[in-house]
Amino acid sequence: MSKFPPKPGPISAKPLSLLLNDVFAEAYAKQGFAARELVTRWAEIAGPEIAAHAEPLKMQWPRPVEGQPQEPATLVLRVEGPTALEIQHSADVILERVNRFFGWSAVGKLAFRQAPLSRPRRRVRPGPPDPKSVAKVAESLGDIEDEQLKTALARLGAAIKRN
Repeated sequence: MSKFPPKPGPISAKPLSLLLNDVFAEAYAKQGFAARELVTRWAEIAGPEIAAHAEPLKMQWPRPVEGQPQEPATLVLRVEGPTALEIQHSADVILERVNRFFGWSAVGKLAFRQAPLSRPRRRVRPGPPDPKSVAKVAESLGDIEDEQLKTALARLGAAIKRN
């Protein structure tokens, strides 16, 4: 008998995006998005200048009339208040870029809703702790032979006390 446990088999982990694909597709479909890529790749489609101040909220499709071709949808954009007028002036550019992405005239007009964007706020990383507070914490650590460990613990202690 060997002392070592048997080797584990191959890992069959799947990306989370594949597991949640149906859940996301259903949520996007409720908002009228046939393809979720319009939302997930918005910055690429609209361009970084527009994407910084506007995001797709939903697509409104008109009811089809029997015997008539499907009318293009209305793309509803959430726009930050002060830039709404500028985004409105860029409507032709946005329509062209979105329709180029779809490959056909899927969107015929834009509608705007002024509201704060739903993107997460970027966290500001705090700078290194003050050297005086690091020295004060280092004095309270006592006898630690490894100087690198002592310095690292002192910086950690000062950072924790700062927060």
